[in-house]
Amino acid sequence: MIYQNLTDLPTDYTHIYLSPHLDDAALSCGGMIAAQCAAAERVLVVTLCTAAPPANATFSNLALSFHREWGLDPEQVVAARLEEDSAAISILGADSFWAGMLDAIYRHPGAYHSRETLFAAPAPDDPLVSLLHDLINRLGRYLPGAHFYAPLGIGDHVDHQITYSTALACAGRQLAFYEDAPYVMRPGLRAQRLAQLGLELQPQIRQIGATLEQKIASVRAYASQMAELAASQLGRQATPAEAVELMATTLRTYALEVDVASGGAERLWVQVG
Repeated sequence: MIYQNLTDLPTDYTHIYLSPHLDDAALSCGGMIAAQCAAAERVLVVTLCTAAPPANATFSNLALSFHREWGLDPEQVVAARLEEDSAAISILGADSFWAGMLDAIYRHPGAYHSRETLFAAPAPDDPLVSLLHDLINRLGRYLPGAHFYAPLGIGDHVDHQITYSTALACAGRQLAFYEDAPYVMRPGLRAQRLAQLGLELQPQIRQIGATLEQKIASVRAYASQMAELAASQLGRQATPAEAVELMATTLRTYALEVDVASGGAERLWVQVG
């Protein structure tokens, strides 16, 4: 089920995944989501950046380059990605809440106009901070027993950093951080982010051997993102078939690196004490 109004949500969710973009939750913790759903636990994926840019928007060169990589016109890009997300989250068995916020490249094009600025410190006047603060507080009041999951911010994408810091401030002790894929698969980035945060965090391994292929099927539904995901690993453009196969291989390999004995796992990080 897909929801776009908070007041329409059922009140019995036990797990809330904060996903900055359409694909982050499936890529990073799709195995956990599928396992929780298979155990008859209620899971809600809250995707933040799901709003279409205004009809009169002026796009930065960065936004236009993303549109070319995705193979979508500006008028089509969000609608197409929402269709992909609907299919992907359905494969996992969860429900979706589309929060209706703008992606950084549309929300603040003056600040986030290059890949360097998109993967740097968030702009101090970024409106996502106050919007997300309000949303998490409202979700916490509406679903007081739910566990929250937020990105650790590995890779330094501004939307991931803002989601991390706002969840830390608002979500209370029932909060765990997931490792941002595909960035966590790049050597050294996880350690770099953990050192940057300066928090005392401990890892929790969640076995996903039984749901790994379900996760991969879910990620495969994000067809427009395959080329970009592959390029992030290869450092070059890939054919569609090559991109899909690389994505699957990369996810399997990393899951086994986390815990080979169980057939694959995902890792969470929680505050000590």
